[in-house]
Amino acid sequence: MISDARVPLEHQQPYGTAYEQMLEKVRYEGAYPTRERADEAVRLVLAGLGRQLTGDERVDLAARLPLEAARVLTAQIPDTQPLTGWAFVKDLAARTGASLATTRWDTGSVFSALATHAGPDLITRILQQLPTGYALLFGRAELTPAA
Repeated sequence: MISDARVPLEHQQPYGTAYEQMLEKVRYEGAYPTRERADEAVRLVLAGLGRQLTGDERVDLAARLPLEAARVLTAQIPDTQPLTGWAFVKDLAARTGASLATTRWDTGSVFSALATHAGPDLITRILQQLPTGYALLFGRAELTPAA
């Protein structure tokens, strides 16, 4: 579990209720054995998304997330070269040493909870901003315009 190393565990503030509910949704969706494992997945995926998302969509998403989740998202500096959905999963797997299958599972579990907080309209805007491959990670069909 990622924690603030400057503050001893016994003195860290508990998570807010909204973040606890988000963790429980991720834990349920991802069938994680513990809340700590769900928290690891949330922090990994949100940090990765924070490196991809820019502009109003980034600000609007952060405003709709629980404070703890918004901090993880906005602490990241967006990459200058956006990644496709599959490259996003591969990047997260490389950063953690986890398998691609596990990382794909983590991403889908977290994005499912994110979609609940963001709502369908904001998710649509986010998907329009990101390169191809993210719709499937959000559990949506990947639609492409006819030529």
